[in-house]
Amino acid sequence: MRLRVNGVYISIEQRGKASQRPLVLLHGFTGSARGWGSLLDKLANSFHVIALDMLGHGLSDEPNEPERYSMEHCRADIIAVLQKLGIQANEAILLGYSMGGRIALYTAFSGYFRALILESASPGIADPDEREQRRKSDSALADRIEREGVAAFVHYWERLPLFASQDALSPEQQEALHQQRLNNTAHGLANCLRGVGTGTQPALHDALPELILPVLLLTGELDKKFCAIAQDMKFQLPHAQWSVVPGAGHTVHLEQPEQFVQLVVEFCATL
Repeated sequence: MRLRVNGVYISIEQRGKASQRPLVLLHGFTGSARGWGSLLDKLANSFHVIALDMLGHGLSDEPNEPERYSMEHCRADIIAVLQKLGIQANEAILLGYSMGGRIALYTAFSGYFRALILESASPGIADPDEREQRRKSDSALADRIEREGVAAFVHYWERLPLFASQDALSPEQQEALHQQRLNNTAHGLANCLRGVGTGTQPALHDALPELILPVLLLTGELDKKFCAIAQDMKFQLPHAQWSVVPGAGHTVHLEQPEQFVQLVVEFCATL
């Protein structure tokens, strides 16, 4: 389904019954709603699952202006989609992975959501100089994506140390993930990186103590960088719990799906 909100079309996948508690899923960079795979059906046993394609990904629009991909616009689009679906404030739980986790954290400050689940996510980059260096790096990578094309970029992306633990996935899972990444376009990925990359987004570290929602932080034990980030966030967030999943790296939901679902369901049962 594609919904027109705020002048763009956002594609969504839904599972489960409308009478169940809404769970909104935001994918990572190069991902899509369909990229959650069989997890959508597993979560639908407990939730009304709504997975969005963020702008520049999947079947959603690819605006020409990088600013249209910004955190502010992401938040407005997510809430507008939910309103079109008849989901009111304080009903839905928001779950974001990696890039989607950064967007989810920013969006949670809107006050529209009941709770927040962050998988392998960060509040951005606190140091202004480091943030500017990352912005320049993201911009250069965006130019490279447009210059060399999606296939070359995906070849580079899949070999980042961050995703090394995905080598333990079955060949079928790895191929499905590879094809899903290839389904994106160079234009969409590049502008998303320019508009909502880690170097562009506002740093949220100082605002974390103001977020009074219940928060579940999920990281894989093999992802040392994001375990350290989650540990810091847990101390700053007033109502946060943190679970480290054994045998998983950055992509917990793919590498340990059964435990991922169990942790999400158990957390939501306490709300």
